[in-house]
Amino acid sequence: MRTLLILLILLGFPALEIYVLAKLAGTIGWWLVPWLLSSAVVGGWLVREAGARVPLQLFAALQSGHSLGFSMLIGFRTVLAGLLLIFPGVVSDFLALILLLLPHPKNVMPTAANDDVIDGEWTQVNEHDKLPRK
Repeated sequence: MRTLLILLILLGFPALEIYVLAKLAGTIGWWLVPWLLSSAVVGGWLVREAGARVPLQLFAALQSGHSLGFSMLIGFRTVLAGLLLIFPGVVSDFLALILLLLPHPKNVMPTAANDDVIDGEWTQVNEHDKLPRK
């Protein structure tokens, strides 16, 4: 049953894209071609930029003590939107725009578990003070 559902989704999405493209091409004509080309260029740019930005975001999250998984999720969301823009179709472009317009919740990022402060005192001991004098 699960494989039938996956197969239906994998075959249904391209069929939906073709149907919507055919209807839209009949309505607006050749203007659809520049839209598809520009969305593919923007999608490629998004994938490239997100690929360069994800390691920096992970490093910043690691330094600030925030969750690494949350930073990876934000980067993955941008890459997925770029891939949807590269895929030719209006429905996938609409889904990509929804992914890109979702707000990034910055105040929800949990901090690391080891943020407790340990109080203590220390003294500096020189090695010359430890040696016996002759």
